[in-house]
Amino acid sequence: MKNKVLKLLAVAILFLALIGFDFYQHQPGSVQGVFQPDTATILKLNFFDIGQGDSALITTPSGKKILVDGGPNRLVVNKLDENLSLIDRHLDYVLLTHPHADHVAGLTEVLRLYDIGQVIMTGAIHTAPDYLDFLNLIKEKSIPALIIESPQELEVDGTTLKFLAPLKSFSNQRLENLNNSSIVFKLVYGSSTALFTGDYEQEEQLLKNSTDLSSQILKVGHHGSTNANDEAFLQAVRPQYAVISVGKNNSFGHPHYRTIYYLKQLGAEILRTDESGDVSFNCNLAGCQKAD
Repeated sequence: MKNKVLKLLAVAILFLALIGFDFYQHQPGSVQGVFQPDTATILKLNFFDIGQGDSALITTPSGKKILVDGGPNRLVVNKLDENLSLIDRHLDYVLLTHPHADHVAGLTEVLRLYDIGQVIMTGAIHTAPDYLDFLNLIKEKSIPALIIESPQELEVDGTTLKFLAPLKSFSNQRLENLNNSSIVFKLVYGSSTALFTGDYEQEEQLLKNSTDLSSQILKVGHHGSTNANDEAFLQAVRPQYAVISVGKNNSFGHPHYRTIYYLKQLGAEILRTDESGDVSFNCNLAGCQKAD
């Protein structure tokens, strides 16, 4: 009888030990765990309220950081401080869509304060002081540069950046309209998609050369200007969310009423930084949702 009790006790101890081991294996953050919390698969998009200009931060699930444009002033640095750890002074990529001041000015301070893995740009010539400072800092800090001269793709931590424009090289070229030198790219993470258009206005070229422009999120071109955002282009994108980066009471009249009308006709949820402040999304492999 005594031996039987001891055997039952041993079996019970072994059973409890196995349960404990299995529980440990499934704890979030466990070194040997096979289960990962939902946050481990989340890609974050933050469109910053930086006044009349563009700036957005893409953070991949493993923490790779891509800053797209820097707005018209150093406010972008404050935004980065709010969204990143104070001890994290590294950005994997800084992407400049084109060298107008409302996109590049804030990046000069970013390049001074942060360690940059690589700069992505077109290399177009522009003699505005902010852009020249930007180029000088790239040279001084020996930051590698990727020049986009044609459609191509860049894989970053399971996320694909599909560069749709420019369609030809603008490196070392002077241009009458720098807006049309803008880098346009589609971010793809599973079923999550976002289209970044800079200030690109030649949308008929995108319609002609791009097989699939449809995107859940659209960073509305040229701050909602009437020079961009043609009806046919917006119909091809058919965004669920339309983010307009724009300054309150700006002197350009952005966004144009026609752009707002077209977007409303498509049923897009319009999110303006001058009204909503920063606009953020959490995206997993199934799609994106607006963050609180």
